[in-house]
Amino acid sequence: MNGTTNKQTFDVAVIGAGTAGLAAYRAARAAGASAVLVEGGAHGTTCARVGCMPSKLLIAAADAAHKAREAAPFGLRTTVEVDGKAVMNRLRHERDRFVGFVIAGVEKIPAEDHVRGWASFASPHVLDVVVTPGVHQQVEAKSIVVATGSRPHVPAMFDRVRDRVASNEDVFTWKDLPKSVVVFGMGIIGLELGQALHRLGVRVRLFGRGGAIGLLGDPVVRDAAREIFQKELAADPDAKIESVAPSDDGGVTVTWLGADGVVHTETFEKILVAAGRRPNIDTLHLENAGIAAGATLDRETLRLGESHVFLAGDVNDELPLLHEAADDGSIAGANAARYPVVTQGVRRSEIGIAFTDPGLAVVGPGFEELTAHKSAHKSAHKSIVAGLVRFEDQGRSRVMLENRGALRVYADPKTGTFLGAEMIAPRAEHLAHLLAWAHQQKLTIDQMLAMPFYHPVVEEGVRTALRDAKAKLAAGEQVTRVQ
Repeated sequence: MNGTTNKQTFDVAVIGAGTAGLAAYRAARAAGASAVLVEGGAHGTTCARVGCMPSKLLIAAADAAHKAREAAPFGLRTTVEVDGKAVMNRLRHERDRFVGFVIAGVEKIPAEDHVRGWASFASPHVLDVVVTPGVHQQVEAKSIVVATGSRPHVPAMFDRVRDRVASNEDVFTWKDLPKSVVVFGMGIIGLELGQALHRLGVRVRLFGRGGAIGLLGDPVVRDAAREIFQKELAADPDAKIESVAPSDDGGVTVTWLGADGVVHTETFEKILVAAGRRPNIDTLHLENAGIAAGATLDRETLRLGESHVFLAGDVNDELPLLHEAADDGSIAGANAARYPVVTQGVRRSEIGIAFTDPGLAVVGPGFEELTAHKSAHKSAHKSIVAGLVRFEDQGRSRVMLENRGALRVYADPKTGTFLGAEMIAPRAEHLAHLLAWAHQQKLTIDQMLAMPFYHPVVEEGVRTALRDAKAKLAAGEQVTRVQ
């Protein structure tokens, strides 16, 4: 380590200054510990720089174009012209504002608590931080929080076109909208970006795997989602890809076996791979951290085995969501400050949302966790009651011409306690929050039905599903475990 300058000692070292890392640093300091934040990359968090905020800016533009284009049934005549350069310019401008707010917060951290450089474990309690090439700094800490986030994963099937692959992070560097894009992955990222680009006039084709759609596990809701998306988009949730090859014009050519049994070939200007993310742990040299072989992460404390190392945020490969990362950071930072004494953190009800149209949402453990035969989830049940509403005839949704989708609410057949929900529904982000609050309060179906429902609102669809669940509770109609 030529050029090592000095060794600083703290109670807690936090690697990574994203949402989880910042929360961990603040929690450690609030607990009375000395703490240092080590970051080698760009500040601004994944969410603000390449995640939730720029994607929602693209979606907002797409929604505006779509609503104008689809206004004829209301008696309105409109012409829509998409200026791709203007769309992407606004996206980057507003994205940079959000990033600026985060950076401003980081800059308020005392200089002595902030080390710029790339960290790795030199020994269990010592980090080697490469400040600049040839210049190292050592940081010693009683406990260490790893909050290094994750990065897009590109499977080996794309090796031939790897130099042409764009991830969701790359999309936001585009100066203009392409003419065509093929999207691999029908998870949240693939669906959101694929639908947005389609609505902005880009020729889009989506390929999924295994029939998965977003974060949905409920077969009734997933079937509704597949039908809705396939009416709007060229989408195959269970694609049989035969090849992905470079095209002569700098794009890619995809060959696949369609559901019709025919082999199809199509060429695209851009390829977007949204096939999941990988934790950023490759360069940390965790083998030097003194962690016992086979150590597993305790989800409740964020401690890795019996070690002094805690994993927070996307790096722990649990729930890659901003609010979960913030909670992770708070739990890990507080436990790192108290180490070796650790306690279970307070967890909020799980909630996941895809900002598609209609939106997708899961509240609580989700259908598969609740019903899985081999599930170790503490909320798993031998059987559940599932109340259903479809939105085709839901009043407010029909008024707005947004009457598409399905919602299922789940209840414990013995107690009537609300267990969670899955949906593809208009205003899903708002319905999901309403249901998540009820889930966290452990309300029963009867207690939820006793709450006020105004008329006409989309939330009345929730009441319809709850009433269906109540009737099925009375009739003993249950959904048994998935084998």
